[in-house]
Amino acid sequence: MAEVTIRALRKNYGGMQVIHGLDLDIPDGAFVVLVGPSGCGKSTLLRMIAGLEEVTGGDVLIGTTRVNNLPPSERDIAMVFQNYALYPHKTVGANMGFALKMRGMDAAAIRTKVEHAAGILGLTPYLDRYPRALSGGQRQRVAMGRAIVRDPQVFLFDEPLSNLDAKLRVQMRTEIKELHQRLKTTTVYVTHDQIEAMTMADQIVVMQGGRIEQVGAPLELYDRPANTFVAAFIGSPSMNLLEGRITGGMVDVGGTRLPLPAGVAADEGREVIYGIRPEHLHEAAEGVTGKVAVIEPTGSETHVVVRLSGRELTAVFRNRVAFAPGATITLAPDSAAPHLFDKATGQRI
Repeated sequence: MAEVTIRALRKNYGGMQVIHGLDLDIPDGAFVVLVGPSGCGKSTLLRMIAGLEEVTGGDVLIGTTRVNNLPPSERDIAMVFQNYALYPHKTVGANMGFALKMRGMDAAAIRTKVEHAAGILGLTPYLDRYPRALSGGQRQRVAMGRAIVRDPQVFLFDEPLSNLDAKLRVQMRTEIKELHQRLKTTTVYVTHDQIEAMTMADQIVVMQGGRIEQVGAPLELYDRPANTFVAAFIGSPSMNLLEGRITGGMVDVGGTRLPLPAGVAADEGREVIYGIRPEHLHEAAEGVTGKVAVIEPTGSETHVVVRLSGRELTAVFRNRVAFAPGATITLAPDSAAPHLFDKATGQRI
């Protein structure tokens, strides 16, 4: 196990800069998730840590070793890919032990390590099978087992669950989290799915356009997003963001006056963005009035999309509701729940 340290890291493709001077500290034994939309640079950053992309500028340290110019085989890392990258002509056991065989390790020692990893992952009955005879989840476990037997300082996961169906993704993310809790190996995990990030991470790194927007624990990012990008990206359904103006100690949103968040002061006339999570809206006699556009029952809760003055609000109700499309409803935020952002910069006030 080792900490991973990123300092002023840059990556250029020709004249185009895609990673812009990143600084990041990943503690020893942490499970850190890099999350963001497609093209934000998260996979490029992971591949630079792995040694699969050259570093244009800055430093990557694993432990106390600067690894910028070391090949992947000398970085003491193990990577699990999106497409499993298994050898189809080798058995499960041979796939898991192949890297150790290439190192020249004794066959008995390889068998011991493979059997230990197979026991952890529930693969013992499948060691003599070929990948074509396995399900998607079992293949992903084999890829993880191949990483475990190497006993690396750092695990790197590049969107490992994106090829699996929804039910299997939930099962596998639980297994990966349990595996980390057992092995306590430093883990860097890339995903575009913020639910995966929220449920698995000790620490989330939100990226956009090759830059880090915010780093923190999952609930810290959910409860206190640093800017409107993080506010909209973290949480499902995403936060409602309404443009408004400070008027008389309230926020005027299209003629409706809404309360300021507790402890927040803003100058009169300042243009702001008022943020409210869908689950923090409730029916009220006074508030924002609009028409129900869509009702989405999910079982445990109901999502209601409301249109008002060319904008949309999403509200989440945990009790049963009897709204009909086209009905007029009035929603108000819970008094302690709003977020306020500067309209010009998008930063939290």
